Amino acid sequence: MGGEDKLKPVKDPMLAAVRWIKGRNANEKLALGVAAGFMLLILLWLVVDDHDNLFVMSEIIHFIGIAVLIYKLQTRKNCAGLSLRTQELTAMFLAIRLYCSFMMEYDIHTLLDLLTLIASLYTIYIVRGPLKATYQAELDNVNPLYVVGPCIVLAIIAKPGTNHFFVHRILWALCVYLEAVSVFPQLRMMQNSKVVERFTAHYVFALGLARFLSCAHWVLQILDGDSYLLTAFWRGLWPVMVLLSEIVQTFILADFCYYYVKSYVADGTGIVRLPSGIV
Repeated sequence: MGGEDKLKPVKDPMLAAVRWIKGRNANEKLALGVAAGFMLLILLWLVVDDHDNLFVMSEIIHFIGIAVLIYKLQTRKNCAGLSLRTQELTAMFLAIRLYCSFMMEYDIHTLLDLLTLIASLYTIYIVRGPLKATYQAELDNVNPLYVVGPCIVLAIIAKPGTNHFFVHRILWALCVYLEAVSVFPQLRMMQNSKVVERFTAHYVFALGLARFLSCAHWVLQILDGDSYLLTAFWRGLWPVMVLLSEIVQTFILADFCYYYVKSYVADGTGIVRLPSGIV
């Protein structure tokens, strides 16, 4: 009787899966991550009817991520862990894209870019103004010229082949390349501090999710057999660079997203700790 009264240990398949994944080596984890991303891509292909909506969703998530930052800045009166350089680069590519949208085409993306730009500029104002004393400038040490310079060179080399004004085409390409690397200063700052502040972690994870959806939008357009995109890939460097930029953004943030999910699912702490080699 006494033995029957004892509770038998309950097997938790989720916990067992997490432990199994943690026991894999780096290459196996990479392969599992790629496989998971591919499976999610297929799921989006089957579930989402209009794949253009994925791009809209990515822009909405980006805006939500910055809104989370503003909430943190307003409530905690502290901007520790937040990269001003990334916010400045974000505002730069959004301003360029907004200008090009008005000059070349404008739609729902223009409105979303405007809202996100306003939120980014407000974040910059708070960090430079009321909360300047809490800004960790010594950790935010990426020189923006090293980020913007190569993007300008790429924009001159690989740009859209449309009939729009030459300068506008260069600016459009520049905003694409800047967006791809704008988060780099934030990742470098988090690596320098080792432990990532929670609201900043939410923001960067939102960026990672937004980048994945944006990348999925372009990949699924090709899988759908979009004749324009398929033909464009053989007519110049620009379409290839657009897709490559989306992939670069996704992989830049992939490692962080892994440690973010791990901090909540595997560790249960919500504290993101980054190894030295993430950036």
